[in-house]
Amino acid sequence: MTDRRPSPDALLGLAQRERRGRLKIFLGAAPGVGKTYAMLQGARRVKEEGRDVVIGIAETHGRPETAALLDGLEVLPRREWLYRGHQLRDFDIDAALARRPELIVIDELPHSNPPEARHPKRYQDVEELIAAGIDVWSALNIQHIESLADVVSAITGVKVRELVPDIVVERADDVVLVDITPDELIQRLKAGKVYLGDNARRAGDNFLQPGNLTALRELALRRTAQRVDDQMIDYLRQKAIEGPWPTAERILVCVGADVLAEQVVRAAARLANGLNATWIAVHVNRPTQQPGPEELKAVDAALALAERLGAEVKRQSSSDIAEDVLHLARRQNITQIIVGRSKAGALMRLLGRSFPDQLLRQANGIAIHVLAGADGGSAHRWKWPTVQRSGVLAAALAVAVATVASLSLTQVLRLPNLSMIFLAAVLFCAVTQGRRSAVAAAFFSFLAYNFFFIEPRFTLTVASAQELLSLFIFLLVAVLTGGLAGRVREQTVAALASVKRTQSLLDLSSKLSGALLQDDVLWVLVTHAAAAVGGQSIVLLRHGDDLPIVASMPPEDSLGTADHAAARWAAERGEEAGWRTGTLPSAGFLFLPLRTPQGVIGALGVKPNAENLSNENRRMIEAIVNQASLALERTRLAGEAADARATAEGEKLRSALLSSVSHDLRTPLSSIVGSVTALRTLGGRMQPAERDDLLLNIEEEATRLSRFVTNLLDMTKLESGGVNIRRSNSDIRELAAAAVGRARAMMAGQEIALELPEVPVLAAVDPALIEQMVFNLLDNAHKYGGGAPIRVRVDGRDGRTVLIVEDQGPGIAKGDLEKVFEKFYRVRDGDGRPAGTGLGLAICRAIAEAMGGTIRAESPAAMGQGARFVVELPGVVSGDAP
Repeated sequence: MTDRRPSPDALLGLAQRERRGRLKIFLGAAPGVGKTYAMLQGARRVKEEGRDVVIGIAETHGRPETAALLDGLEVLPRREWLYRGHQLRDFDIDAALARRPELIVIDELPHSNPPEARHPKRYQDVEELIAAGIDVWSALNIQHIESLADVVSAITGVKVRELVPDIVVERADDVVLVDITPDELIQRLKAGKVYLGDNARRAGDNFLQPGNLTALRELALRRTAQRVDDQMIDYLRQKAIEGPWPTAERILVCVGADVLAEQVVRAAARLANGLNATWIAVHVNRPTQQPGPEELKAVDAALALAERLGAEVKRQSSSDIAEDVLHLARRQNITQIIVGRSKAGALMRLLGRSFPDQLLRQANGIAIHVLAGADGGSAHRWKWPTVQRSGVLAAALAVAVATVASLSLTQVLRLPNLSMIFLAAVLFCAVTQGRRSAVAAAFFSFLAYNFFFIEPRFTLTVASAQELLSLFIFLLVAVLTGGLAGRVREQTVAALASVKRTQSLLDLSSKLSGALLQDDVLWVLVTHAAAAVGGQSIVLLRHGDDLPIVASMPPEDSLGTADHAAARWAAERGEEAGWRTGTLPSAGFLFLPLRTPQGVIGALGVKPNAENLSNENRRMIEAIVNQASLALERTRLAGEAADARATAEGEKLRSALLSSVSHDLRTPLSSIVGSVTALRTLGGRMQPAERDDLLLNIEEEATRLSRFVTNLLDMTKLESGGVNIRRSNSDIRELAAAAVGRARAMMAGQEIALELPEVPVLAAVDPALIEQMVFNLLDNAHKYGGGAPIRVRVDGRDGRTVLIVEDQGPGIAKGDLEKVFEKFYRVRDGDGRPAGTGLGLAICRAIAEAMGGTIRAESPAAMGQGARFVVELPGVVSGDAP
């Protein structure tokens, strides 16, 4: 059965577009075709239809007919910037967001903003407005589309600097082609309707020539037709209309550190746009060859261009670049690879070692596009090795030492082969300085060995063909041996660097896993981030609408305006901002969002000491951010779990308290009210004995209420630490006897046996609290023992005081031996009803622990053999006894 469902990707794209504002681009082949005029005409028309229309910025270039269209339309005032002593007036995005119209007109989409603006380019302002749900109309010439920049430059001979990424045009909801013939445009130019004065003459002599205009017009028509075709395919997929769909192509472009890199990227973008394909831009560097600052800049610029043009960007490190690229291609299901090669690589191609040749030999089933460069630049071209001055000096010094040693040894020994000494010098340079120094040492050794030891000596002439052959064999062996030894050294250095990075990540992971609090996680984050970039780091977390600094290394109290704006952008938008990015690049810090499953919670800012951030350092920072974000989420979840447990415990205590209060307050109050009512109504007719019984009942129930309230207050004081403990060396025998005497007075008829040792049993305790604890234990035994005898014992064992209260009642179930010490937990009495308040034993445990002791419940046979409560308190050292 044929699946006639709409494409999920197409429907998802449609849903995402509906949440954003709509972008309409008025596209022209060249300046002067009437883009701004058509745009303002349309704005006036929709204004008359009742829509809220605002002119954000419109450049009339002195054309009166265009300026007349602004009459009657609301125009936002421009924002002023002071830059290098000049007053700049430009579009104010904050005013546009505050005004929030339905539709805003923003002319000249490729325009560059002032340096202090939030975004470097105006198209980024447009993207922010669209994300805020505001419809935008803007104007663009075909030569400003980034993937066509090199094509336009080849056609016109003019390098266009103001560029707009292709992805901006591709995401536009509507593209309107504003078109006139080249002849009409030239007539408008001559009439002064495009440029004025000398500007019009220069434009006609250079850019706006008939041939150029025809070519640009064709590019504009093709690009508009391609956009219409893409919209038609999206519509068919959304409606599940069958058709001959184009096969899915995936393109991979290899980016190198040179001038050809951007040309290769643009070629890949054009191919991807033509095939409607997704594409990836990758830069692979060898770990043994760290690029210099200029090469890093070239790579960063090329990859940033690829990202603007809609590519997915990857950075990788590998000793075998061709193998790594092909592995990535197969993993990503790549169908076509684009790579650059210059005419300067003839030697490497002859040897079959150039990067494109390796791809062509090893790629099976993948199309390889090789872009030849005429300017000597190449994505992977052969360059003569450059040796640092220290490496050359080390090579010269090692060869000089080897020469002196050889001359000295020849005076005392007859050595058959002195070349081994020079070979040792080559190996020394390879191990200490690297491969290039070793190669330099090999050539120095070749010259020194020839000059000092090959006949005729002290000349570079070689008399014997055999000696000449031996000399060149020595040079070959020295170069190969030094190169191999140097490569081993470089690989060792790279391996050590990799181990260092891995160890750093392991250390980070270990510290983060052990961090229980948010502050601990933040401290680990800023410390490792600062170490990774060799500079500064700072963390800002969102607290409502505020974004305060919560941690920094070294300590920072505040940020500059640009830095704080970049941090807020990263925290609110979830995008990188600040140093070397497309948002607030004038900031000193690079801010990365701290993203958790719950959303972005803040931003990490790093400020490298170096001018550039290497690939390894950037990957390290990203790994640190990812791990720290997970750790912050873990601490948040742990805090929420603790709060949930506390809330559940509070609800449990609340329910228990309400249950206890409802019973233990209502019952005695009901009894008191009943007795009082009887006395008031029947007091005159009652016998004295009856009246005394009612008064006794009131007294007992009031005492019960007082004890209940006292227990509540005691428990609250013990838990809050409000009890002032007054320790003294007290005899536990006396305290137990006092509690027993008090209990006998209040529990009429209860049999209580007291067993005390003959010698004092001393402990450093609060006498009042210990007496209250013993009384609570006796009261508990009285309530639940069913009137069975109670026995109290005091003993001193191994420097500890032991106090035992036991009864012969029904005992305690095994599962309740620990629960009885919980607040408001009550077991049922002989009548099956919960007895007491459920606080007495909880107070006993709190007192015992406050004294540094313990209390436990025992039931010898689980049920039927009574209950025993054992209290152990720290005794008094003999020297401390009174």
